[in-house]
Amino acid sequence: MSLPIIFCIDDDAQVLRAITRDLKSRYRDRYKVLSTTVVQEALDSLLELNNKSETIALFVSDQRMPEMEGVDFLARAMQIFPDAKRALLTAYSDKDAAIKAINAVKLDYYLIKPWDPPEEKLFPIIDDLLDDWQCDYQPVFKGIKVIGHQYSRSSHEIKDFLAGNLVPYQWLDIQADRDGEKLLQHNKLEETDLPVVFFEDGSHVVKPGIVEIASRIGLNPQIERQEVYDVVIIGAGPAGLAAGVYGSSEGLKTLLIERRAPGGQAGTSSRIENYLGFPTGLSGADLTRRAMTQAARLGTEFLSPRSVRAIEQKDGYKRIVMDDAEDVITRSVVITTGVDYRKLDTEGVGNLTGAGVYYGAAMTEAAACKDKEVYIVGGGNSAGQAAMYLSKFAKNVYILVRKEDLTATMSAYLIDQIEGTSNIHLKPKSEIVAAHGTEKLERLDICNIDTRAVENVQADALYIFIGAKPFTDWIGLDIIKDNKGFIETGRDLKANSDFPKIWKQKRDPYLLETSCPGVFAAGDVRSGAMNRVASAVGEGSMAISFVHKYLAEVK
Repeated sequence: MSLPIIFCIDDDAQVLRAITRDLKSRYRDRYKVLSTTVVQEALDSLLELNNKSETIALFVSDQRMPEMEGVDFLARAMQIFPDAKRALLTAYSDKDAAIKAINAVKLDYYLIKPWDPPEEKLFPIIDDLLDDWQCDYQPVFKGIKVIGHQYSRSSHEIKDFLAGNLVPYQWLDIQADRDGEKLLQHNKLEETDLPVVFFEDGSHVVKPGIVEIASRIGLNPQIERQEVYDVVIIGAGPAGLAAGVYGSSEGLKTLLIERRAPGGQAGTSSRIENYLGFPTGLSGADLTRRAMTQAARLGTEFLSPRSVRAIEQKDGYKRIVMDDAEDVITRSVVITTGVDYRKLDTEGVGNLTGAGVYYGAAMTEAAACKDKEVYIVGGGNSAGQAAMYLSKFAKNVYILVRKEDLTATMSAYLIDQIEGTSNIHLKPKSEIVAAHGTEKLERLDICNIDTRAVENVQADALYIFIGAKPFTDWIGLDIIKDNKGFIETGRDLKANSDFPKIWKQKRDPYLLETSCPGVFAAGDVRSGAMNRVASAVGEGSMAISFVHKYLAEVK
């Protein structure tokens, strides 16, 4: 953590060197001492320091400066750093002006020049001011700040992207957080500029896109050099991450491409309690962080956030065509793109998505649900885990399902936890027929499936878990899919009438191989997958063993 700052300004360079020397001699191990002779430079520095979330503990300013009197400078400094202590350096003849300034800028002390010896005339005063400041000092968050409206779709997308990529950030709701408003004012920004992202170096971007943010935070949205990879993995969910770990650990030149954030749907889970080796469970974010670290340490290269537009064959190699038409050449491919949540095609829901209506766990919005009425649609494990997590914040959580109960769709351990949580309520035989709100979700129309009676209820947030569809619309290349869009692999391909027309190899497809030789599929995107984190990890690692077999036969 960076040290708090003692900021000194005096137009007399000799005096400034003296005060800076004395302050550093005593406080340099606990405070950073900054100094300047130029008022405008000082004011510019204060804005930059504030944008970087630096903390100023004490201002020491000369009174008589040609550009601006010290009292006026301190008044300007107060607007940016109101909690800093303020001391004025004055000649004896300026003592009256200094006394008047005590009320004008809440001056804490004035020092008469010269202050020799500092052990008697300087350090005791500064010690007292700094001790007093430390009593009220609360360390500020240092890192990325996102300023926006709580119920803004673009703000939600930025928060969701940063959280999904495990990037710490501070959210400042412009309507509820005074710090966000002041940060805009200091940088001459308006509410129409929102969302605004401030970075750790003090710079900021207005209404940024995800790729722009990614490039600023050290992610790799660009291909740095043209190389031929042994295997390219498309999708960084549990299956993709496992393939990345095993591919690079076994000596394959491995590239992992992710269109949004690593972890997939599992990465958004608040708690995974049935994953082998973690008896108390672990969060999806924790599992993702561990896997990403492991894959990177072993040599897997990452390209994110980037989308793949197509896979093409070229001279025995596979060409991965990116969303910007940039190409990646590889000898084999593992598709682990997983699934997307199905959209709820109900009146009003589309217009309010990101403004109170969310697909998946959306843990970034959980804190905003404090003491609110929250509804969840869906009866699977993901819905149950979200209900348990949101119940820590919300006044009430209501689970809407079309069936009589949860036994057919949810694990027993989750049902027991839900039944033991007083503010979670199950509403069976129910469905949403309309969502209402202007700038954000306000009310829901809930219909009883049996009686068709409609109830209009207050709703502050709606989380939707109504099943998933495979993310395979982009895939061509004669890759066979089932009637739901999931990729067919292995021996199941033989049941498809088109298979003999497409497959021209003398051997049968390997277990996880698609109808295109050298292209494999693993995890939830594969037809017949078990839709469990452990099975996805197993398939991702197993896919690499088949990649080795394929590469051995094409050498």
